[in-house]
Amino acid sequence: MSYVRNECDMALLIRNGRVVTAGSDAVADVLVEGETIVAVGRDLAAPASAEVLDATDKLVLPGFIDPHVHIHLPFMGTHAKDDHASASKAALVGGTTSLIEMICPGPDEDPVEAYELWKSKAAGAASCDYGFHMGVTNFDESTPDKLKKIVEDGTASFKVFLAYKGALGVSDEELFNTLELAAELGVIVTAHCENESLVSELQQRLLADGKTGPEWHEPSRPVRVEAEGVHHLMTFAELTGAHVYVVHTSCQEAVEAAAAAKARGVQAWIETVIPYLVLDDTYAQQTGFEGAKYVMSPPIRDEQHQPYLWNALANRTISTVATDHAPFDFKGQKEMGRDNFTMIPNGIPSVEHRVQLLYHHGVTTGRIDLSTFVDSASTQAAKLFGLYPKKGTIAVGSDADLVVWDPDWEGVLSVDTHHMQTDYSAFEGWEQVGRADTVTVRGEVMVRGGEFVGPEGKGQFLKREPTH
Repeated sequence: MSYVRNECDMALLIRNGRVVTAGSDAVADVLVEGETIVAVGRDLAAPASAEVLDATDKLVLPGFIDPHVHIHLPFMGTHAKDDHASASKAALVGGTTSLIEMICPGPDEDPVEAYELWKSKAAGAASCDYGFHMGVTNFDESTPDKLKKIVEDGTASFKVFLAYKGALGVSDEELFNTLELAAELGVIVTAHCENESLVSELQQRLLADGKTGPEWHEPSRPVRVEAEGVHHLMTFAELTGAHVYVVHTSCQEAVEAAAAAKARGVQAWIETVIPYLVLDDTYAQQTGFEGAKYVMSPPIRDEQHQPYLWNALANRTISTVATDHAPFDFKGQKEMGRDNFTMIPNGIPSVEHRVQLLYHHGVTTGRIDLSTFVDSASTQAAKLFGLYPKKGTIAVGSDADLVVWDPDWEGVLSVDTHHMQTDYSAFEGWEQVGRADTVTVRGEVMVRGGEFVGPEGKGQFLKREPTH
């Protein structure tokens, strides 16, 4: 449904909260008029018509940004379960006010047609703001003009896959041409880094040996294969001068490969996703096919990688924490791979719980501080993808995307209470401390007391200019 808003006389004052951004931390008030923050300070006066929220003993944070989600996703013979209505509600309840979705056209699909299709799925349905990374799965003589048209429309980032041989993956020639065009246009390229040929060969050998269960997914895509993919991308980025962003790094070796390139001058940034920080490969090794719930690519790794990832996040080697949200049901979808792990749809539904898990397992444990929490889950994504300071901070003139966070809330995650449309939760029964209590999108209260209160379909397309 579409949403029409009358902004006249709309005002909101959030009082007495601990206002935390990537670079500041102080008790203050935040005054919103219409869609915009108009003042931040102590003892602010509000218009007579303003709604006043008392945030005493709570945190006031910038709306969080998930820069890596899949919502409309035809994949591996099926289709992801969420649509923009459900995914955006889930995101908002979790404190995420902006999503950047990966457009993944088939290799024979026209890029402009795919782009318009993906946009149409979100328009009028999303309740949070949204943008896109344009997937490049083929590159011929017509591609540059089509991609330029997409960039002119406001989508200033590309996505390439160095995986999924015969489907989404690009050849070296296509990778080079995409990066060269991106450098010319000032567009950043996000990349799924593995080595598709090595993965394919390892998969076939494991299956030939009768190793068909979900526990063999990780051995088919080991850490060296991911690290090789990162190294490969960095070589091409160095030769073309393109700016690159490595999505969902899962292990020490992959992060080190990107960090080494950065040290020699390659313009590169590193993302991890919340499953790698809180899950390990024992979940995928569960009996009775339960491990299929935890199959994603790259795979969740041995727990020895987690301290390294947390440290790399804390010292800001890792810039962002996203989700790679790719929601598939256990029954009927994950089960497609009961006799062949390569047929299990990849993905762990997590758009609703990313921020909560990062706070509970990062901030409350002392692994990261509050400024890193905000920077990695909001501000860096805004800066990297052309949204800052409109998004990603609390400042005069910024969009009034705000989260009043209750650090004392205690509860349990469950499929029975989540807003995602999957039939399972990867975090079933996990006890958590802290949640988004109140969430606004451009000044409109969308969540109260941890519950979505609408209105539906409020989300706007985030038109972005090239910044690289």
